[in-house]
Amino acid sequence: MASDQASTEIKPADKKVQDLEVKDAQIIFNSIWASLEDELGEEYLRFPKEIFWLNGAPGAGKGTNTEFIMQYRDLTAPPLVVSGLLKSPEAHKMKDAGMLVGDREVIEIMLRKLLDPVYKSGAVVDGFPRTKVQVECVKLLYQKLIEQRNKFKETLYSEHFKKPHFHIVVLFIDKKESVKRQINRGVEAQAHNEEVLESGVGEIEELRPTDLDPDAALNRYRTFKEKTYGALKDLREIFFYHFINAHGTIEAVRQRIDDELRYQGSLELDEATYDRISSIPVAATISKHARQDLVDRLDAYVERQEPLFEEVVNLIKSDFMPIIERHAISGSAVINTEDSVLHDPDALAMLIDIFSERGYHAIVDLHREEIPDSIDPKTFKIKTRIKCIFRVRVQFKGSDIRRGR
Repeated sequence: MASDQASTEIKPADKKVQDLEVKDAQIIFNSIWASLEDELGEEYLRFPKEIFWLNGAPGAGKGTNTEFIMQYRDLTAPPLVVSGLLKSPEAHKMKDAGMLVGDREVIEIMLRKLLDPVYKSGAVVDGFPRTKVQVECVKLLYQKLIEQRNKFKETLYSEHFKKPHFHIVVLFIDKKESVKRQINRGVEAQAHNEEVLESGVGEIEELRPTDLDPDAALNRYRTFKEKTYGALKDLREIFFYHFINAHGTIEAVRQRIDDELRYQGSLELDEATYDRISSIPVAATISKHARQDLVDRLDAYVERQEPLFEEVVNLIKSDFMPIIERHAISGSAVINTEDSVLHDPDALAMLIDIFSERGYHAIVDLHREEIPDSIDPKTFKIKTRIKCIFRVRVQFKGSDIRRGR
């Protein structure tokens, strides 16, 4: 199983694709949200307080365990199965109008379904998100619900905008087990359907083409690992992330689900506690636009304070870089300077931003020392002055040394 969970380094080309997917998600989500606002009014965009975004490897048992999760959390509304949205009346209308049912259409149908009052207390969404675009839309939805919570907190609508709880549930099995289960499912469904056709009793079960072909089943698993599983991992730092080992018996898997949900449930903040701290932005939202903000600040320095900016650049080149280069192996250098230019707060800000743009992390401390300066000729008392020393700690990726053996 370890090889199935191994992560790979993101290449520059992949990074560009991801950036485009993030922009696509923002365009799609903002368009849908604006449409819903115009149609219904923001005060009526009331989504479930708790949403379980359920996903898993092919054959991992999503359908088998959905009802267990619902019972565990006392959810009574039927699960929202995303694959079923493609067969819904809304999707058929789109198809009849010659429209493709892509990310935008699926996301819009899903959001409209979640607005149904039947999901007020909570919902299980089966099979979403599956792509990077969909993952980003889950993040954007959560941000909108937080904004709504803060906006309507002191109004008559506050009871309809509770603190949202998003849970990412991933049922995982390795590829060997996945292919085995898919093929077994196909064999069982085929035998069942033959019996129904012969007897005329019962209902025909859906038989996926991938459940009859080991190569197709393997390809389906690879698609999950490469697209869905990788995209889902982006949500670990934001939401409750329940990674469930789905190997073994149904009872064993359900015990793991029970243990995981029980533990995570104990970590949820009380509403009052959450309201006290929710005005402080989470780290992810601060860092989201940090790069562009840094670029904007640097451009502004050159435009409005070019002489000072040039002084700081020259100071870094003459006094800082020689010391930093001598510490290239360790990746950490401490530089002490008394240069008067740094007495200007703007110069300090420039120093930190310049280092950040170049890939360094700089921390500045100011140390004040009282030192003898002169002697009063009348009283013979020693006069002192305050000496300001700027201590700059610069950290960066050190050099990898190949040692002989």
